[in-house]
Amino acid sequence: QVQLVESGGGLVQAGGSLRLSCAASGRTVSSYAMGWFRQAPGKEREFVAAISRSGGSTRYADSVKGRFTISRDNAKNTVYLQMNSLKPEDTAVYYCGTSFSYSFTMAQNFGSWGQGTQVTVSS
Repeated sequence: QVQLVESGGGLVQAGGSLRLSCAASGRTVSSYAMGWFRQAPGKEREFVAAISRSGGSTRYADSVKGRFTISRDNAKNTVYLQMNSLKPEDTAVYYCGTSFSYSFTMAQNFGSWGQGTQVTVSS
């Protein structure tokens, strides 16, 4: 079992940057591939990025590729999402979750989830 807590969200102007953190407790985060998803009001939870157990492989949604970077520090049991060149369409609650492969992009393939952190990008 693993418990996840997201942090780092907030209000930012378009073009700005935020760094989200996902801190894990219980089972070590190195046991899992990790992913970031986001959910805007009225929409399904949407894949953003994923990273393998060791951090050697990553995958990104087309909408964020080149702007967002997922990384992990297994010694700190923490996964990060660096978000640059933010756009209003990035506004959502961002969640991290565990999976058994970084190649998974569907929310149903992720097990434990955090409570999410709100990211709001203004024009």
